[in-house]
Amino acid sequence: MNLKQALYVKTIAEEGGITAAARKLYVSQPSLSQMLRSLEAELGVTLFDRSHTPFRPTFAGERCLHAAAVMLSANEILNNELQEIRQEDSGRLRLGISRQRAALLLPHVLPRFTRQFPHVALELQEAGSANLERMVREGAVDLALAATKPGDPALSYHLIQEETVGILAGEHSLLAKALPAGTPIALDQVREGPFVALKVGHSIRVIQELLFREQNLNPPFYLETDTLETALRVTATSTAYMLCPNIYVPAGSYFYPLAGHRNLRHFYACFRQGQVIPKYMRAFLRMVWEELEVETPAPDGK
Repeated sequence: MNLKQALYVKTIAEEGGITAAARKLYVSQPSLSQMLRSLEAELGVTLFDRSHTPFRPTFAGERCLHAAAVMLSANEILNNELQEIRQEDSGRLRLGISRQRAALLLPHVLPRFTRQFPHVALELQEAGSANLERMVREGAVDLALAATKPGDPALSYHLIQEETVGILAGEHSLLAKALPAGTPIALDQVREGPFVALKVGHSIRVIQELLFREQNLNPPFYLETDTLETALRVTATSTAYMLCPNIYVPAGSYFYPLAGHRNLRHFYACFRQGQVIPKYMRAFLRMVWEELEVETPAPDGK
């Protein structure tokens, strides 16, 4: 049976005959009778006992009515889901974000998002910022929140938050003993290190390597780790230094902005150029901007 036949058979059973069913379906009685005869011939069974009024389904008819109910119910569910998708209240958001940003943002943003869009599935892909733009370009995620320098012509970038790069100094370091926190310094002042560094793939490591090359520095590493929280905690209680953006610095830490350094890498939302931006993605971005208490621009996706 197709959906039309399923509806006709179901209506004949409910109305008890051809005449009443044809009236309810707004079709002619002869055409409905012909449809039923053709379906019975195709299936090789009789669906209704016509010797009774109202019609009684045969055993084969009962099985067909059960199948018709399943088909019509599934079609109704599908239509409702598609309507929700058309209204952008249902769908899937594939989000790419670093583990560190996810830990900072999602505990606050996700509960709000799921309350407003309970039928949108959020699929999380955690990766270093250096890989997130590639994931967007290749279609692995719909949206990436990444610390980056905009430059891929295939992507649309929207600034979320500007970052200041500086040196986090351990409480026992020479710099912490010599200068009050917040004093702008030159990177050359900590050339002897040692440094705590994040592993390759993190946006902080990208910035660090760029600055070290520019300053011709090759300080020793105190620790190299894949976890930002580990790096921050180890640095804070040691004699070491860590190059990082101000947003990750714990309150009360010894942080020194780099004097004269113009940071070009900031926190951006990025998605493919020309990508359709559904209502729930726009809402998610708005919640991120609100959580960080920054001005909310309007994404220009279609």
